[in-house]
Amino acid sequence: MIDQLPVPGYVAFHFVFVLPAIAVLGIAVHRRPSSNAVAGIGLLAVIAVVYTTPWDNYLVARGVWHYGAGTVTARIGHAPVGEYAFILLQPVLTGLWLHALGPAIDDEVSVAWRRRAVGVAFWLAVTAVGGLLVTTGAGYYLGAILAWTAPVLALQWGVGGPALLRHRRLVGLAVLAPTAYLWIVDRIAIGLGLWELSPAFTTGLAVPVLGLPVEEAVFFALTNLLVVQGIVLFHWVLEVVAAGTVADGFDALVPVGVIARWR
Repeated sequence: MIDQLPVPGYVAFHFVFVLPAIAVLGIAVHRRPSSNAVAGIGLLAVIAVVYTTPWDNYLVARGVWHYGAGTVTARIGHAPVGEYAFILLQPVLTGLWLHALGPAIDDEVSVAWRRRAVGVAFWLAVTAVGGLLVTTGAGYYLGAILAWTAPVLALQWGVGGPALLRHRRLVGLAVLAPTAYLWIVDRIAIGLGLWELSPAFTTGLAVPVLGLPVEEAVFFALTNLLVVQGIVLFHWVLEVVAAGTVADGFDALVPVGVIARWR
């Protein structure tokens, strides 16, 4: 049924599916405005554009996916303007949802070096898996996603793993809803022919029932995790600074034995 509908432009698609969702969330949170919330979302949006642009352009140039006829009106580099718009809008959408949940981020500083190490080791292992997959044909896109997102997730855990663990319920809820929504939106876009993944660079596996390529599912899950954890850590750092426990926070980033030798 979807593939029988007329194909909209990339930018027009945002006006139908992305911007209305952002508007609804914006209205939902407008009664509790916070300059820190705006700053956190804005910072993550800027980081997303800077970090994603080279990766995205390279994959488009490589032919990992292509866009439907008539869906692109202008490009910057290899990527359409609509692509940059989405890179900017996704952190706004996810960040507003996180803010709508009313997060209460604490200022607790925990050494818990082993917990940090486990988180870092896990995401570095995922990075290694991604590096192996990019050497294959069908696993290339999935590997590119893992190798691109996992190092940053490892960094986030190295900085504030215990804080992320304490707020794991908030992180989970904040990731779940935007990810599910964007899965549906992406499936509609693929069905309409806005873009199509190359079978040469993808596994051909899909999410049951939804029919979304597994690569796209992983992409939205991990990028939303990056956004949510980034914003949570942003607020955690602000709380630590406000509480005057910056020195303790430094201790938490370095193994206790090293601190002892320095002192």
